[in-house]
Amino acid sequence: MLPELKSLEQFRSLLAAMPGVDQAAELAAAQHNGKLTKPPGALGRLEDLAIWYASWRGNPQPELSAPQVIIFAGNHGVSRQGVSAFPSEVTAQMVLNFEHGGAAINQLARLAGANLDVIPLDLEHPTQDFTKTEALSESDLIAALQTGWAAVDPASDLLVVGEMGIGNTTSASALVHALFGGEAIAWTGRGTGVDNEGLAHKAEIVKQGVALHRPHIKDGLDALLCLGGREISAMVGAIAAARLLSIPVILDGFICCAAAACLSKVADGALDHTVAGHQSAEVAHQMVLQKIGKVPLLSLDMRLGEGSGATLAIQLLRGAIVCHSGMATFAEAGVSDA
Repeated sequence: MLPELKSLEQFRSLLAAMPGVDQAAELAAAQHNGKLTKPPGALGRLEDLAIWYASWRGNPQPELSAPQVIIFAGNHGVSRQGVSAFPSEVTAQMVLNFEHGGAAINQLARLAGANLDVIPLDLEHPTQDFTKTEALSESDLIAALQTGWAAVDPASDLLVVGEMGIGNTTSASALVHALFGGEAIAWTGRGTGVDNEGLAHKAEIVKQGVALHRPHIKDGLDALLCLGGREISAMVGAIAAARLLSIPVILDGFICCAAAACLSKVADGALDHTVAGHQSAEVAHQMVLQKIGKVPLLSLDMRLGEGSGATLAIQLLRGAIVCHSGMATFAEAGVSDA
């Protein structure tokens, strides 16, 4: 049972005391992998992936049977600055589409055998425009973190978090620009498909917002407070909750990884229980992956969000696990071991 989140300092303390891998399960999984009927390393990264999963589940020969996908939705005050090709009303319309089963994520979650939850966060009240003031009050941030924190099913054995929110690529760009430095334009992509003029304007908005708040940003939670969104903050809460529940996480695209980057700037090793599902076509995603030390499983030029790339990657993880846990050892198969 996870405690209720009541303050940012409490959340920081919980992150600082996060559990690590089950080292005995990790060692046993690695030893089991070495006995399987294949040349050493013949399954490449699938072998590492299976051992990683086993180490977090505490089972040297695990199964993957109950994945959970959670889509969080939120609206952004900065969208009034004209940073998106779509109006903010689309967020609520897409939530209805998710609920009715009509989006790409519905199809991919069904294919993966994943339970899909859709959680809108106060869509009628967008965050504040971060070029003028903090995007979220502390109470709003805690509420969003708690929403994600409480949304993780303790009975699940894998988590994917995704998002929907017009304006949220601008928020994500501002977050990673604030956390990692560099030029605003390098962290800013086309999002919903803005043209060159729109891209330049969007980068300027990111630059303005980060310049306003940079003196107040000491870690990833400060960045969320100043520049984040409710759905991005909920993803942070969910990823952290999964860690305390020993549930591995597959990260999605740019916005999800911006959320993950905020966690990485609060506590060392906060993302050890995660892998990157894919590298999206969003220009800054590769840079974020490098900053958080993740190598993507897929690279298919996707940029949809919704948890779509990570949910597709569930199939790869499942393949790694069934080979690891289901293959015969040399002794079992009566095959000579070199």
